[in-house]
Formats: sequence, structure tokens, C-alpha cells
Amino acid sequence: MPLPTPRSSLKAVLIASTLLAGGAVGTALPVAPAHAEVPMQGYADLVARVSPAVVFIEVTAKSQETASMAASPLEEFLRRFGEIDPQFRMPGPPERERDRVMHGLGSGFLISQDGVIVTNNHVVENATDMTVKLEDGREFKAEMVGADPMTDIAVIRLRDASDLPFVEFGDSDRLRVGDAVVAVGNPFGLGGTVTSGIVSAMGRNINSGPYDDYIQTDAAINRGNSGGPLFDTAGKVVGMNTAIFSPSGGSVGIGFSIPANTVRDVVAQLQETGSVSRGWLGVTIQPLTPEIAQAMGLEGSRGALVAEVQPDSPAEAGGIESGDVITAVNGQEIGERSSLPRLIAAIPNGEEARLTVQRDGRESEMTVTIGELSADRLEPAAAAAPEGLGAPLGLEVQPLEPALARQLGLPEGASGVVVTAVDPAGPNAGRLAPGDVIEEAGGRAIATPRDLASAVAEARGRGVLLLKVLRQGNPVYVGAEVASS
Repeated sequence: MPLPTPRSSLKAVLIASTLLAGGAVGTALPVAPAHAEVPMQGYADLVARVSPAVVFIEVTAKSQETASMAASPLEEFLRRFGEIDPQFRMPGPPERERDRVMHGLGSGFLISQDGVIVTNNHVVENATDMTVKLEDGREFKAEMVGADPMTDIAVIRLRDASDLPFVEFGDSDRLRVGDAVVAVGNPFGLGGTVTSGIVSAMGRNINSGPYDDYIQTDAAINRGNSGGPLFDTAGKVVGMNTAIFSPSGGSVGIGFSIPANTVRDVVAQLQETGSVSRGWLGVTIQPLTPEIAQAMGLEGSRGALVAEVQPDSPAEAGGIESGDVITAVNGQEIGERSSLPRLIAAIPNGEEARLTVQRDGRESEMTVTIGELSADRLEPAAAAAPEGLGAPLGLEVQPLEPALARQLGLPEGASGVVVTAVDPAGPNAGRLAPGDVIEEAGGRAIATPRDLASAVAEARGRGVLLLKVLRQGNPVYVGAEVASS
């Protein structure tokens, strides 16, 4: 799976479900400024005011697993860190496919008197039954309103509820690093739990999806906290707790929350239509690393490199070409690769977008009429996203697209995978560098990240893997270390 940012040997863990067994429609929610002051008397008054609106969600979900298939890396990862825990699975028959009932716990928060609740999609995904418990002991059955897996946001509604406590959204754009925050949730099913800390960083990309833009906090959050609110000191929701970095599955003081402004916009669409509409450009993009920028004769490394333009797409109609570097959308600069999907997604279908493009060393403005992103268009758009080999090599790699090969001055027909990032604490820091093209591994030709992953798996017992690498167009051999875990 992709390495988290910043590069680390720690794992990114979705923190929602501790598994125990196998307003008005479309109306913008109120906002309020963030406050950094920590009250001298602590947070007791704030907690007393907001905690009645924080809920405990019990979910029964039904899923299928293929018994004869080996576990995928993602499944193994989830088993290790608590999302799928084999010791709590219900035994089942050995058919090729078998039904499995799972029970999970998560958090959420009320945003209206009539029982509208916001939580994470991964808390309630595939739920067949949802029971919501309030702080005062009352219980309600809930039903799904809508969910958006791409941002991991879901909206559910309590049945036959009225006059309930609720909280309001704050303005997450006004948060600053160092601002005080308070998290409320139900870690490990223990019931209402309060922790406090500060905003550690903004705009974090942990490679969990195409629209990563997390608030990082050191307020302790754990499994079962997913979907719970992150409050500022005014008692406004500035984030929704969703993930943690952790080598063990427990809190080590590095947690991630979806910004309230993102949650508010998605919730408004889910309440209105049950789904989310996003803008579509129709390009496959890659990160513009400093090495690639240097090879292309560009100053700096900001922007998104277009590896491929999809046929019959808005980008093709607007004149975008493979090898272009998009540096801004409607005047807003692209600071990193992941910001282009977020900027395009926010543009409604049919609206024009002004793109700043660098081509052959020249900058120009191009106007493109944005389309609507659909499920069948999402897969190609994400095709060039980096794939991580995690601890074994400590790398992120990406297919060598023809356009990128030309830009790097490689011969026609060159194949391999491009190293896009190297973990500075990983086993091959100093041996490999971004921009290296891995052509062979263990004597095997490499064409895709999956090919490299297979070669790495075979080399685990030996601890070293011989790579043939193109570095600045010259072939070199590298003895790469393969970590044992």
C-alpha cells in the first residue's frame, strides 16, 4: 500500500470499527471561527455542552469473503490493526464463498434536532442494522441517508427522533497549527471519552484516497473514535476523526481528522441527493518530483504532470496533452499532486475552469469545460497513482508511462517502474532515489508495480534483491535491501 506522508515506517490505520464478531435539505450548516485559547479551568464546561450530541454507533454488517483466495495485503493489514480481527470471527463452512456477520463500534455526532448524524463511511458501510446510543442512555435505530466512500463521510438518520441535542460546524480553514482542539468519541467501546491536544499540521496527505487533506492532531484518538468530532475551544466541530498513524493500532499522538469544511459540503449533498457530484477533467497524473522537473527543464517541482489524456474527455476537448504540467486551477496554485483532484472535484459539471499549463518550457492559460466524475471514469483517473512497497523496500513506485519516458529522455520502448519517493528511514535510503527507473528485479523484467512486488516477495528470505536501474539514462545495478517485515 502507498507509504504515508510524511515517509515513515508507521502504518496509517483507519480507526473506526472495533470489531467484536466475525437541518434542512441542502442548507449550509452554521460556521464559527476557531479559537486557540485553552481555558484556565480546563474543558469541563465545553464538554458538558457538546458531549450530549456525540453518539455511540453499533453496527451489524454482512459481507462476503472468498475462502479459497489468499488474503490481499490490505486485508492482512486490516487484520493486524483491528479492522478485521480473526480471533473474533464467527466460524463458518468451508464453501468457496461464505457469508460473514460482523459487529462494529464507532462514533458520530448529531447535527440537527431531528436526528441527522454524521459519521465515517467505514463505520456504517454495508450495515444491515444500526443502533445509536446517546449519552443520556437513550437508544434509536438508524437508517442510511447517503455515503461518500471517496471522502469516507456518511450521513445516517435516527428513526422517530425529535428535540435532540446537536452541534454546529466551525470553519476549518481558519485553523492554525498550534490551535487547541478536543476530541470526543467512544474508543474501544468504552463510552464517551474526551481527549485534548493541538493541531499538529494541516493539509496532510496519507494516501488513503484521492481527496486527502487531513488535519493532524496529537489529541489521543483510537479505534472506535472514527466518526467522532474534533472540537475547537468554542465548541464548534472543526474536524471528524478518521485515521491514525500507529505501529500497534493504538494512539501514539498522531491522528487525522477530515476538515469540517469538507464534511459540511459533502453532508449537504448527501442530505439533498444521497450522493456526491464531482467535477471531471479526464487526465491521468503523476507527481512532479524535483528530478523529473529538472529533466524537463522546469524550475521548482510544483504542479501535476499529465501522463495520459483520456479519450473524449474535457481535457482532450480543451487541448490538454500528455506531458503538460498543470500548475494552477482558476488561479489557485497546485502545491502537490493530490491538490489537482480536489480543485477539479469542487468545480460543478458544465462550468469552465482556467488551467495554467507549462508545455515545452512555456506557460499558457487554457480553458476547459469540466464534466461530471462517474464511477467508470474514476478508475482510469487514478491509474497512475503511486503504489507503495512499504517496509520491504521503503519505496513508492509508478508505471513508466510513454509520455514520462520521453520527458526523461529514455529510448522508445523503455519499460519499468519509476521510483517516486524513498523513505529516508527505510532500508534503501542512499541506494535508490526518486527518478530511478527499475527495469529488472532478480533477473525478471519489470513492467508494473505488481511485477516488482512479486519479485520482492520472492526475495524476502534472502534479504537482498538485485535491481537493474536506469539512472539519468544510464544503466546501473543496485543491491537493494529487503526488510523482513
